[in-house]
Amino acid sequence: MRTHRVLILDDESSLRTALFRVLDRKGLNVVTANRIEEAKLLCQGDTAIDLAIVDLNLPDGDGIEFMTHLKSLYPSIQVIILTGHATIEAAVRATQKGAFHFVTKPFNLDELLVLVDRALTHKQLTQENQQLRSELNRKYKFDQIIGTSEQIQNVLRVVEKVADSDSTVLVHGETGTGKELIARAIHYNSPRATGPFVPINCGAIPAELLESELFGHIKGAFTGAIANRIGRFEMADSGTIFLDEIGDMDPTLQVKLLRALQEKCFEPVGSAKTVQINVRVIAATNINLEEAVELGKFREDLFYRLNVIPIHIPSLRERKSDIPILLKHFMDLFGKNKGRSLSGISEEALDCLVAYPWPGNIRELENLVERMTILKGQGRLEVVDLPLKYKSGKTVPQEIGIMEIPETGLDFNTAVDIYENALILRALEKTGWNRNQAAMLLKLNRTTLVEKIKKKGLRPPDGMIEI
Repeated sequence: MRTHRVLILDDESSLRTALFRVLDRKGLNVVTANRIEEAKLLCQGDTAIDLAIVDLNLPDGDGIEFMTHLKSLYPSIQVIILTGHATIEAAVRATQKGAFHFVTKPFNLDELLVLVDRALTHKQLTQENQQLRSELNRKYKFDQIIGTSEQIQNVLRVVEKVADSDSTVLVHGETGTGKELIARAIHYNSPRATGPFVPINCGAIPAELLESELFGHIKGAFTGAIANRIGRFEMADSGTIFLDEIGDMDPTLQVKLLRALQEKCFEPVGSAKTVQINVRVIAATNINLEEAVELGKFREDLFYRLNVIPIHIPSLRERKSDIPILLKHFMDLFGKNKGRSLSGISEEALDCLVAYPWPGNIRELENLVERMTILKGQGRLEVVDLPLKYKSGKTVPQEIGIMEIPETGLDFNTAVDIYENALILRALEKTGWNRNQAAMLLKLNRTTLVEKIKKKGLRPPDGMIEI
């Protein structure tokens, strides 16, 4: 780890020597100067300066102006200003220009050492925070949303347009399609990117607790409220709040949410004090809110308040051309994270995955690749490696009979599995998906057939109901 470099700039020789000794004993890399020009020469090297202790009044210039020069060279540098003639005006000017602290001479060396430690810790935390934000920005850039299909590209075009605005967005799509990823992309590519992104799943929290989670509460507001607590809206001030599964919110709470959106204020549970907020709202749902409005399960005024900019996220079934590129992305990701490497996937295995309906969407595909990375470890993913339900979507012959064996051979277990699927599907189609009658045709116990149907993930065509 690199030793912190400290610059001492003061025209008092005895002070420079005393500071050099105590900081050098702490293991810091200390350089000293008695004039600004000399200090500027020390700044010409490749090694950055982490902390500067600078006298306010120097023979060849003003210490605060030199601090401005230092910050132009090293944006994260921390500066402590020293002066023998302290004034309120000078202290205010130093603070406004970005000084970490303003110290009056004479001072206690031990107290100054505490300030040095605090300044270096603050610099480290600032750098870590900048690095984290840089990583978040990289992670949620638009090119991290994987897909080349027209469906997902249309979504990205809308996201790019709305990111710069402050309008409320309603993201709708099936579970596992990446609604939160889209919400984060909007936030981290918006003017609010430096503010917090606060997600909350409205469907995962009981109705009686959700109000407190959203708006906070004061001590004694209800049994168990032993202290004041701020809510997610207040946490998200100056940033974005992401209300996932908004369609599951209790109607009585919808009224309070509507007021928070309209008036940008709310009262914590048990409090009469109004809290003002500056928050962008992105909501998401996997249900049809317009139908919920018609059924009286969701407030119409709240729906229109949320639905300023609607974004529909297509299911994986609607963008199957993205499956190969998503597979490669997740193989690379888990190969790197888990120290294992899948080299690709066979055409037959890919055909199975393309034929599969993906009820869990991208999240299900990601989980499958993670599982296969761990279990397979390395090499090419083959049909035999896939869990049974992912093989059941493979095209089966129209006529039941002995299939031809190609010159290259075939996988026996897969062939038997395909044949069994074909038999079960044929029996179900023949009986209109009546499982009792299908079991009789196949001379199976009904429970055995039901278990096979469930295990293989077989489903009736749209509009048909299993009996």
